[in-house]
Parts: sequence; C-alpha cells; structure tokens
Amino acid sequence: MRGVLKQAVRFLFLSAALPFYLLMRILAAVSGEKKAFQGVSQFMALVPGGFGCHLRAGYYRLAMRDCSGNCRIEFLTTFVTPDTALGESIYIGSHCTIGHAEIGDDCLLGSGVHVMSGRGQHRFADPETPIRLQGGERVTVTIGRDCWLGNGALVMADVGEGSVVAAGSVVVDPVEPFSIVGGNPAKVIGRRG
Repeated sequence: MRGVLKQAVRFLFLSAALPFYLLMRILAAVSGEKKAFQGVSQFMALVPGGFGCHLRAGYYRLAMRDCSGNCRIEFLTTFVTPDTALGESIYIGSHCTIGHAEIGDDCLLGSGVHVMSGRGQHRFADPETPIRLQGGERVTVTIGRDCWLGNGALVMADVGEGSVVAAGSVVVDPVEPFSIVGGNPAKVIGRRG
C-alpha cells in the first residue's frame, strides 16, 4: 500500500511540474535550451520544504537527460545543464550547484557541494585577453554509485563508486573507487572496507 501511495504522490508532483517544463520549452525557443533550463532551475530552487523537494524531483524527471524521480533535491540547489543524469535514491543538500554531471544511485551530497564541469572551465593563460573571452572546456564529471560528498566539497574530477569526499575538500584529480579523500587538493586519507 505504501509503495502505491508513493507512486501516486510522484505522479501528482510530476503533473504539477509539467507547466514549469512547458514554460522551459517555450523559453528555450527564445533564449536557448541551456539558459531556459538554468532560469527555471533557479526558480524551482526557491520553492521551500518537502513540497519543493517533490516538485523539483518531478520537474527534473521531465527536464533532465535522466532523473529517477525518487531523488530528494533540497532548497536553493540549482543545475547548470539539462544534460545531467541523476540515479536512484539520491539526496542533494541545500545550496548546491551541479554542472555537467552524472551522479550514481544512492549518493549523498551535503549542503553547499559544487560539482563543476571539470577543472578546465576557464582558460586564463593569455594576460592580454580578458579571462571571460578565453573560453574553456566543460566535461561531464561522474560521481559513482554509493558516494558521500561532505558539506562544502568542490568536485572537478570523477569520484569512484563507494567513495567519501570529506567536507570542504577540493577534488581536482580522479578518485579511485572506495577511497576516502580530504583536503585541498583532496588526497587519499583512507579506504572503505
């Protein structure tokens, strides 16, 4: 009975999110898909409480490349691109920003976590050209299944399955599966299991 009720609630919030998805599609025709997605993502981030978490799950299920719908995305969390993929049973805390990313099943992201689109988003080698004009390269960062990223972590590289990233860490190099990393830049400080 409880499973049926959960499915009904998900369907209800998926239906409630449909007008926001349609608005995003209309805005995409004017300003482009990425800008439209970002704008509606920022608006959706402002809806508080459990209602907001359910509404965001419904919206991202429609708007993202892949989103299970049974994720929990807290207040003030935004996404940069609809090309994001979220697995099953994910928790993303408040005040997070997620760039180009694939996040595996059963992951936990604490508050204030930023998953950036790689470490080469901005070029700055030429002092004669403003940094904003030098471009950069965005890559998809993969967070393996069953990972925990502590509050305030900055992630610019892949994190292997079953890993833990300590709060406040800055991940600039790939993290091997089942590693515990911490610091700036993040280094292996232990192993799980």
